[in-house]
Amino acid sequence: MAIFELDPKKPNSDRRALIARPRRLRQSETLRAMVRETELNARDFIYPLFVRHGQGRTPIASMPGVSQLSVLEAVREAETAAKLGIPAVILFGIPAEKDPLGLENFAQDGVVQQAIRLIKREVPEMLVVTDVCLCEYTDHGHCGILNTGEHFQASLPEGYVLNDPTLNVLGKVAVSHAACGADIVAPSGMLDGMVIAIREALDVNGFENVPILSYAIKYASAFYGPFRDAAEGAPKFGDRKSHQMDPANIREALREAALDVDEGADMLMVKPALAYLDVIRSVKNAFPEIPMAAYNVSGEYAMIKAAAANGWIDESRVTLETLLAMKRAGADLIITYHALDAARWLN
Repeated sequence: MAIFELDPKKPNSDRRALIARPRRLRQSETLRAMVRETELNARDFIYPLFVRHGQGRTPIASMPGVSQLSVLEAVREAETAAKLGIPAVILFGIPAEKDPLGLENFAQDGVVQQAIRLIKREVPEMLVVTDVCLCEYTDHGHCGILNTGEHFQASLPEGYVLNDPTLNVLGKVAVSHAACGADIVAPSGMLDGMVIAIREALDVNGFENVPILSYAIKYASAFYGPFRDAAEGAPKFGDRKSHQMDPANIREALREAALDVDEGADMLMVKPALAYLDVIRSVKNAFPEIPMAAYNVSGEYAMIKAAAANGWIDESRVTLETLLAMKRAGADLIITYHALDAARWLN
């Protein structure tokens, strides 16, 4: 396409017209909206809730606007989300007591089990997704059974997260959530074989129609700090680099996604989102038929909140631009703590 130079000294009648003027389609908000390539909607959001025993709300200092909620408060929050057009919540539980196995994780009267039942009773249109992992429930804060005591295997380092013994527990947790009415279970431990283990446990127990949203690609990220305050699930020693992914790797992400799809994952997730937009796009390109979720994690949320509190950025515009970037990168769903505010701004 030819590009013509304009001489500002010549009258307009003598100028050769530009062939391409992209600005023609930016002249008004109505016109811009008509040609907009990516739309962000409240129905794209999954709203995380931290549920604990007791009453009321306990604010989380590192996540302004987010609180640990009693079961009743979680129901109220779900009601608010539903009124704003948000279709789903994801539940994280904070148990009354912690132990090496995390027994409340699959107890009939566990706090998440209580919340599932009450939300589904009071807000039946709300989809309830449940996080399936051990870290919030164990006294050591790791995502599985540790290589110690009766489970000790001499071929592995002491304190190593044991893969296969943990799969049995994850299956119990998923079944207990499904039995209470969970619509979707979301395993987040990044253990090998977790999807097929949960799929088999669900199917054997009559929950073959419960989908699995797999944290297929979860990086060992520095962006999780505020979440660990909120869920009280920080590891008591060491880190999670033996099972969460190295932030440098993208080919490995594609392999992890392929394995989970083969094992029966109905949806895939990339976590975190903002620093991994390239990963979201690559996975979406590789598996375009599989719904893709992106987790807009606590550190990403806290950075925007802190900058906005200092008056350095426009919170609503930056938040919506960030969420739009995740959608544009290929996310069909976005788990975000901004959900309520973002839905209000969009509406």
